[in-house]
Amino acid sequence: MKIDNYKPDYMIEAVYQLDAERLKDLGIKAVMVDLDNTLIAWNNPDGTPELLAWLEEMRRNDVKVIVVSNNKRERVARAVEKFGVDYIWRAMKPFALGINKALKQFGEKPEEVVMVGDQLMTDIRAAHRAGVRSILVKPLVSSDAWNTKFNRWRERRTWKKIIARDGDPVWKTKL
Repeated sequence: MKIDNYKPDYMIEAVYQLDAERLKDLGIKAVMVDLDNTLIAWNNPDGTPELLAWLEEMRRNDVKVIVVSNNKRERVARAVEKFGVDYIWRAMKPFALGINKALKQFGEKPEEVVMVGDQLMTDIRAAHRAGVRSILVKPLVSSDAWNTKFNRWRERRTWKKIIARDGDPVWKTKL
C-alpha cells in the first residue's frame, strides 16, 4: 500500500470551517463533500443551523457544493434536496467513478475542485484517484454505521504508517 494515496492535502476539524474566500484564493470553484459524518451526522439527516449558514456562505460566494456519496439515491436525496444541494449517489468511493461523474456533470476541472470527507479509505483515496485535492475532516459523531467500522480499523493502521513517516498530523481550525 502506498500511503501517499491516503494522505489528505489538508485537515480541518469540520467542513463548516471551510471559508469561501480562502477556497477561491486556492482556485476552488466547487466543494465535493461526503454526506454521512461529514456534511451531516449519519444518524441525524436534518442537518444543523451551522450547515445552513455554511451552505449560504458558499452560495453567496459562488462556490458550488456537490455531495458525492456511496449511499443509495433515496438516502442522499432525502438528506440534501431540501437544502438545494446537487449530489451524486452510489459514488463507488474509493474509486474515482463518482468524483469523475460529478466533474463531468457539473462542468468542473479537477484542479478547481476539492473533495471533503471523514474517511481516508474512501473519500481521500477517491480524491487522489480522480486527481483532485483532498480535505479530511473529523467525523461529526463518534459512532459509525456498521459498514464504516471496518474502514475505520484499516484507517487506524494507515494513520500509524503516515505518522511513522511524517509525524503527527496537524488539524487546522480554518481553511
